[in-house]
Amino acid sequence: MTPEGPSLPVPASQRWLARLAYAAALGAVAMLITGGLSSLAVLTAGGLGLVVTLAAIWWFLSNRGALRWVCAAVAVAVPIAVVVLYIARGQFWSIVLALLLSALAVTSARAALVLARPPSGMPEREAPPPARPFLIMNPRSGGGKVGQFALDAKAAALGAEVALLDGPGPTDVAALARTAVADGADLLGVAGGDGTQALVAGIAADHDLPFLVVSAGTRNHFAMDLGLDRKRPDAGLDALRDGVEICLDLGLIGGRTFVNNASFGAYAEVVQSPAYRDDKRGTTLRLLPETLSGHQGPRLVVRIDGEVVIEAPKAVLISNNPYEFGDPIGLGRRPRLDGGVLGVIAITVDNAAQAVELLRGRHAGGLRTLVAHEVVVESDAPRIPVGIDGEAVLMPTPVRLTIRPLALRVRVPRGRPGVPRSKPPIDLALLRHQALTVARLAGSGAAPARR
Repeated sequence: MTPEGPSLPVPASQRWLARLAYAAALGAVAMLITGGLSSLAVLTAGGLGLVVTLAAIWWFLSNRGALRWVCAAVAVAVPIAVVVLYIARGQFWSIVLALLLSALAVTSARAALVLARPPSGMPEREAPPPARPFLIMNPRSGGGKVGQFALDAKAAALGAEVALLDGPGPTDVAALARTAVADGADLLGVAGGDGTQALVAGIAADHDLPFLVVSAGTRNHFAMDLGLDRKRPDAGLDALRDGVEICLDLGLIGGRTFVNNASFGAYAEVVQSPAYRDDKRGTTLRLLPETLSGHQGPRLVVRIDGEVVIEAPKAVLISNNPYEFGDPIGLGRRPRLDGGVLGVIAITVDNAAQAVELLRGRHAGGLRTLVAHEVVVESDAPRIPVGIDGEAVLMPTPVRLTIRPLALRVRVPRGRPGVPRSKPPIDLALLRHQALTVARLAGSGAAPARR
C-alpha cells in the first residue's frame, strides 16, 4: 500500500534498498546516453527481436504442420541474431551492463517493497492431536511416492488407519471417507493428487473434522499454498503428533468442492483428452491450435456476481482465492486461502499482438483479473468440459461456482517450510517515499503517526 504520509517510519534497510534501486536505474540510463544513438538503436532492435520471438512462439502454439516448425525456427534464430548484432556494433557489453543495472534496480526495488509489506500468513490455532486419524493413500499417485517414502507404514506407526487405493478397479473415495467418519474417525487425510484431496476435504468440512494433506501427488499445488514440504511428503505426517490448525475456504462447483481451481475453455479442452495424463506436453501442443484459434470448443459467457459479463473468452480460470497478480495463467501461488472470495482470470487472445500484450500482466487487453463471490459460466452447448483441480469432468450448463468461507480445518505440521513471499508490483510512490525518507534521531521529532 502507498504510505499515507511522510510520518510513517521507514527502516534503514528499506531506505538503502530503495536508493540502490534508483541509483541502478540512473546508471542504466547513463549507459544508454553515453552510448549515443547507436546504443539506443541496438537496444531498440533487441526489443523488436523480443516481440518477434514472442509472436513466433504464439504462432508455434496456435498452428500445425510446416508453419509451426517455421515459427519454432524463428523463435530460436531471432535471439541469436540480436546477440550477433550487438557484438557486430560493438555495443554488446554496454547493453549487457545496462540490462544488469536494470535488473539490479528491479531486484532492489522489489526487496524494498517486500520489507514494507505487513506480515503474511494465515492465522494458526492450537488443537489436540487426533485420536483416530484415517488416511486414504493412492500408491500410483505422483509416480509412486507412497511406496517410495513408506507413507503407509509411517502413518500406521503414528496411530493412523490407512486405506490404500490399490485395487484393480476404481474406488469410491467419498464412500470410503464417509464410512470412516461413521466409524469414529476424528481426522481425514489424503496422500494423493489434488482432485482426491478436494473430494475428501469436502467431506471433512461437512463433518467439521480436521483434514490432513500429504503431498504425494504430481504437482501438489494445494500443498504448496499451505507451505508444506513438497519434496518430503512424509514430513506432512508430523502434523499427526505436533501440528496446528488453519481454517481455509473451499470452492464449490455444481455441488462439488475444489481446493485449487476450475478451468474452462482452452485448458479444460486439453485436460479432457484421454492422452493428457500420459503425455501432458504432447497433448497440449497437439490440441492448442484448435482451442486457441476458436475452431474447437463451445462458446462461453461468464457472469460475475450478476454484474460483470465476459463474452467468448478463450480460457477461464476460477480459483479458490485469487492467484498472485502478474501471473496471467494462474500457475503461481495464492498468498491467502481464507479471503472468502473466488479469483477469476479470463483470457481472450486471438492474435500474436494480444499474446505479446499478455506480458503486461493484469493490464493486458486480452486479460481480465477479478474477484467474485459467485461466477456463472454459460455456453451454447448443453455440457462443457471443465478441469477441476486437474481432473477432467463434463458438466451441464450453466455452471455455477461459489465459495465456502473458512469451511475447512486443515492440520499442518508446526515446523513446515512455509509459503515464500510473492514478488510485489512496483509501487513508485512507495519506493520514492522509502528512498527520500531521512532517518530520525532517537528522541527527536514527533512520534510516528498511527494507522
